Amino acid sequence: MILVGVFLVGFLSFVPSTVVHGEGWVDAHATFYGGGDASGTMGGACGYGNLYSQGYGTNTAALSTALFNSGLSCGSCYEIRCANDPKWCLPGSIVVTATNFCPPNNALPSNAGGWCNPPLQHFDLSQPVFQHIAQYRAGIVPVSYRRVACRRSGGMRFTINGHSYFNLVLITNVGGAGDVHGVAVKGSRTGWQSMSRNWGQNWQSNNYLNGQSLSFKVTTSDGRTVVSSNCVPSHWSFGQTFTGAQFR
Repeated sequence: MILVGVFLVGFLSFVPSTVVHGEGWVDAHATFYGGGDASGTMGGACGYGNLYSQGYGTNTAALSTALFNSGLSCGSCYEIRCANDPKWCLPGSIVVTATNFCPPNNALPSNAGGWCNPPLQHFDLSQPVFQHIAQYRAGIVPVSYRRVACRRSGGMRFTINGHSYFNLVLITNVGGAGDVHGVAVKGSRTGWQSMSRNWGQNWQSNNYLNGQSLSFKVTTSDGRTVVSSNCVPSHWSFGQTFTGAQFR
């Protein structure tokens, strides 16, 4: 077994999904990590925390630098199939969500352990989902992948962390393109205010929003925008999660 990353990506279903951004199949490689129950994939560079409770499950992957886009790819979905290795490949494809980062290992060559070194396009999958497309003993396999639309159940979720004048909002369960590239917040006593991305899919506002109902405007990489109006009631508290609208 070859363990490559410490970060992860996931999704819900093994059925084919709608292609986004008009992308076709692209060659890459895949490995796995996290153990048979994928417990080692929790947390990660996207900030999602417990991937089970967030709804991503074990259909997740950590992306190499070439795919991770400094965290902007968090939440994007990929259909992946094992390719051109009849000894190790299994039929069918999987759909995973990007939930983590697979860091480069510059001490190793790109073809002998440094699988996530730039400019390689590489997926470090959770072990359970890897075993849907390849045999465990393979360790690393060639794959083909393409971006697909994310299918989510329910609305986007907004978890409000931080404190007064430092609102850190984690956005999860995003459908459509899945990867959030812009967020604005509106309080019941303010206009729309742009938020900045702090890390992963944690978005920051330094305005005082306590005691106000909140609306969020979320834009994904395909340029589509969804507004969740007054999805957070005025009596909200830090640490709470609220459900908004969804991309369809």
